[in-house]
Amino acid sequence: QVQLVESGGGLVQAGGSLRLSCAASGSIATINDMGWYRQAPGKERELVATITSGGSTNYADSGKGRFTISRDNAKNSVYLQMNSLKPEDTAVYYCNAHLKSLERLFLVRAYWGQGTQVTVSS
Repeated sequence: QVQLVESGGGLVQAGGSLRLSCAASGSIATINDMGWYRQAPGKERELVATITSGGSTNYADSGKGRFTISRDNAKNSVYLQMNSLKPEDTAVYYCNAHLKSLERLFLVRAYWGQGTQVTVSS
């Protein structure tokens, strides 16, 4: 069984910073892409940033220049450094990983964390 566990959310004032962390654990064979998504109240879940196993990154326009995604392959972990936060960044942030489990080595599946709340006050 595979689990993704996020941490690092919280309440911060506009202009502040937060660092989100996500660790994948369980019967993992290999992890391909990892990423962060967010969902604000009344809105659909949207991409924040992704990173490949080789370190190539992709960002939504909303976070370019303010957010930085990184990963530690040895720890099966992905991080999101968020600077210059705005009230519109308020959302539940979800970690995502596309990976192969030891039970199904030929299948790449998407796994999600439980989400961590980020609230930015004005």
